[in-house]
Amino acid sequence: MFRTFVLALALLSFAPAIAQTGPQPLPRARFQAAMAEEFKQVDADKDGQLTLTEVETSQKAAIEARVRARNTALFTRLDADKSGQISADEFAALPTTAPRADSSVFLRLDSDKDGKVSAAEHAAGTTAKFNRIDANKDGIISLAEAKAEATQSR
Repeated sequence: MFRTFVLALALLSFAPAIAQTGPQPLPRARFQAAMAEEFKQVDADKDGQLTLTEVETSQKAAIEARVRARNTALFTRLDADKSGQISADEFAALPTTAPRADSSVFLRLDSDKDGKVSAAEHAAGTTAKFNRIDANKDGIISLAEAKAEATQSR
């Protein structure tokens, strides 16, 4: 899950650029900057430490946003007559599962096991992840390397 989380964060950070120009390599500096920004966003109390509560709250908010977007898209798709209502038959087609928060990322990043992730722990963990994905060690994650990581994460 840690691999998927870090890779997804990195790839999502660059999704607008990729959508406009096609797949692009991901240099280490951009990856690290994106991970540092993610750290700042998750660090709700801005004390330079991530707690399990902050990570879970952030994950929950992200999950809720994805669920809301998915539900809106599903409603729009299922409301065939655009009446603003879904019939019983249409409602029966709705999926019933929602993603759940995962604390494994937090536990892996918390290298000193003090219940907090410092900026240094976060940087070390995400840099190590970048280095594992960067198979040819050129400081850039290519599309092929990202795909290989995504395949291994499954």
